[in-house]
Amino acid sequence: MSLKGKTVFITGASSGIGEFTAYAFAAEGARLLLAARRKDKLESVAKTALEKGASAVHAFDLDIRNQAAVVTAIEGLPAEWQAIDVLVNNAGLSRGLDKLYEGNIRDWEEMIDTNVKGLLYVTRTVVPGMVARGEGHIINLGSTAGELTYPNGAVYCATKAAEKSINDGLRQDLLGSPLRVTSIDPGMVETEFSKVRFHGDEERASKIYKGVTPLTPADVADAIVWAASRPAHVNIAHVLMTSITQANSLLFHRVQA
Repeated sequence: MSLKGKTVFITGASSGIGEFTAYAFAAEGARLLLAARRKDKLESVAKTALEKGASAVHAFDLDIRNQAAVVTAIEGLPAEWQAIDVLVNNAGLSRGLDKLYEGNIRDWEEMIDTNVKGLLYVTRTVVPGMVARGEGHIINLGSTAGELTYPNGAVYCATKAAEKSINDGLRQDLLGSPLRVTSIDPGMVETEFSKVRFHGDEERASKIYKGVTPLTPADVADAIVWAASRPAHVNIAHVLMTSITQANSLLFHRVQA
């Protein structure tokens, strides 16, 4: 399926997987709707996406945790941007790495509000239009963490298990329509993810990747575009992907320096 001229809405597009997904769709000639909280970084991504071949870009700042803001932003899009062909629910984060009984409540709330409620808010606002038009593809970002819980990560893992259930439930609810629903579930990816998890502690974040070869954001973006470009009758339900140095969310092969 050609993606040229298709309108692709990507949340969390200012960095990491979202940023590289924007560039991957841009290379296919797509029209990009880019949303994130960091407007300055988002504008830089938008400029680069145009240079990489996007046929048009419309970027706007959005905190998907705010349901009213999600509705206002999406329903208030210019008329030429309202027919969204592909939704990439990418925005998400992890906070902390603590035992459940010692966890930071604010960290829990931020993860649940972003990874679960924000995903639902955007989906609930965008998908009815797809149903009315009889076409569309929803691509959700999951994780190996949603397949297998790891120590000190119970709440983050729970949010990604919720994403898996939401993804599968939505696909069932849309059965009989032409819409497609996909979950892309990567393992370790070297982005700002760990820096965000540890509230900006770069030294602690860097240790996460020590001795392993993680996936890159471009690897994940490639899988997203691949799923979106399958023939219209083909639905890729799940893509579970890791680097060769990771078996699942618990097992890694680390090379000692």
